[in-house]
Amino acid sequence: MKRIFTTCLSALIMATATSQTEVRDYRPGVTKEGITYFLPTTKLQIVITAKRTTHTPGTFANYAERYLRVSDVTFTEQEVWEILSVEMSTLGAADPSQAYTITHNIKSTAPFVRLAPDGRLLSINCEAEEVPEMQEGSVQKVFTKHLDPDKFKTQEILSAGSVPKMAELTAAEIYDIRENRSLLAKGLADFMPKDGEQLRLMLQSLEDQENALLQLFKGTTESEIHTFVLDYTPPTTDVEGEVLFRFSKLLGLVEADDLAGEPYYIDIKDLKTLPAPVEEAPVPDKKKGFKLPIKKEPTEVLDLRYRLPGTARIRIYDMSNTLAQIETPLAQFGRIEHLGGDLFNKKLQTSIQLSPTTGALMKIDMLEPTK
Repeated sequence: MKRIFTTCLSALIMATATSQTEVRDYRPGVTKEGITYFLPTTKLQIVITAKRTTHTPGTFANYAERYLRVSDVTFTEQEVWEILSVEMSTLGAADPSQAYTITHNIKSTAPFVRLAPDGRLLSINCEAEEVPEMQEGSVQKVFTKHLDPDKFKTQEILSAGSVPKMAELTAAEIYDIRENRSLLAKGLADFMPKDGEQLRLMLQSLEDQENALLQLFKGTTESEIHTFVLDYTPPTTDVEGEVLFRFSKLLGLVEADDLAGEPYYIDIKDLKTLPAPVEEAPVPDKKKGFKLPIKKEPTEVLDLRYRLPGTARIRIYDMSNTLAQIETPLAQFGRIEHLGGDLFNKKLQTSIQLSPTTGALMKIDMLEPTK
C-alpha cells in the first residue's frame, strides 16, 4: 500500500493554481500535476477444492476373486478426481479505463491519500484497511496408514515357489486370522485375555494383520486435497450459461475449452438495485416553455470520483446441481458518482474511505479543524 504525502509533492503543489483540491480525468502525460488513481473493477475469486485418489493394485489382485471371493478390485493403477466444494468471494483490481488525477493546493486540507499497489484509491486523510490478495492454490496430502504386509507373511508363504501358491497361502492365513478373532470375541479361544483392555489389544492386532495381508489382494489407496483458484472478471452485462471451467474424473480441473472434462457454468444477473440518478428540475423558458438546464463541467474545481456499485446474483452449477451462489456488490453493475471538491477546503477536515473491491464510499467524516 502506498502512502503519498503532499510534503513530497511540494513542486506539484506550488505549480498548482486552483483554489481547491482538483480531481479530473487522467490524461496520459499529465501525471506531474498530481496523484493519479484508478477506480476498481470487481473480480471473482473462485476456490475449487478437489480430491485426487490414487489406487495402486495389490500383488495378488488377479487371485482376489478365486481365493477371497472379492470382485471389486482393480488391476492397474488408477486416479479418480472429485470436487469437494466450490466457494466464491470478491476482490478488486484497478480499472485502467477509470483513471483520475488529484491535484493539491496549499489551501487544501487533503494532506495525503493512500493507494493500493495497483493504483486504486483507498482513502484520503485517514488510514486504510489492508487490501486482500488473491489466494494461492495448494496441495495437501491426506495421511493414510498402511502396514507393511511383508511383516505378517508366514514362513510358509515366503518359501512358496510361485505367485499363485503365495496368494493361496496368504488367503488361508487371512481366513485363519478371522477365525481366531471370532473365537476371541465369543470367549471360546484357547488363550483368553485376563481383562478387557488385553482383549481389545489382541483383537486390534488381529485386525491389523488381516488388513495388511488384504492389501496384497485389494491394493492401497492414497489421497490428496488440491485447491485450485480461478480469477474471473465479470463483464458489464449479464452472463448466462458461460462455461467457467471443466472437470474430469480422470484428469481433474481442465480448461474451459477442453472437452475431456464435464462443463461447469456461471450465471451473473444484475439485480437492478441502484436508485435512479437524481434529475435536476426543469426551468421555465419564455419562448419554449420548460426545459432541462444544460449541465456544464466545472472548469477549476472538479469532483472526486467514486463508484456506486450494483448488486448481482452469481451462481456456479453443473448439469444437475448448484455448487455455489452469492449475492454481492459489483462495480461493473454500478455507476460513477461525484463528491464535491469543496469538502477539502480550509473550513473542513474531511476523511474518506473507499472500498478496494467496488470503489464505493465506505466512510466519510467531516470535522472542523482545531484552532
